[in-house]
Amino acid sequence: MSKDKKCCDGACCSVNVKPLGGRVLLKRCEAAEEVKGGIIIPDSAKEKPLEAKVIALGTGKIEDGKKVDFCVAVGDKVLVGKYAGTEVKIDDETYLLASEDEILAILG
Repeated sequence: MSKDKKCCDGACCSVNVKPLGGRVLLKRCEAAEEVKGGIIIPDSAKEKPLEAKVIALGTGKIEDGKKVDFCVAVGDKVLVGKYAGTEVKIDDETYLLASEDEILAILG
C-alpha cells in the first residue's frame, strides 16, 4: 500500500453488521487529496480505490452440503475489482458488501 493512502482506523471496525453467507464487509482505502498542476481533483472525478480492509465476515458459504472456510480474515488488506460488490452506507460511512469470490488478492 502506498504512503498516500490510508485504510480505515480502528473506529470503523466496530460496525454492528453481520454479512450473510459468503459475503464480506469491506472498507475501501481512501486516497489522500489529489492535486495536479495546482488543481484539486474532486472525489467524484477520482477512480475508486482497489485496496480495501476486511471489516466483517459472513456465516460462510456452503458447497456440496459442507461449509467452506473463508480465505480472508477480519483486518486483512485486500484487492477488489473496481465495480465489485454493492456500496452501502452505515452510520454515515460508506462500506462495500461483496462476495468473497470478488476479492482478487490479499495484500501482505
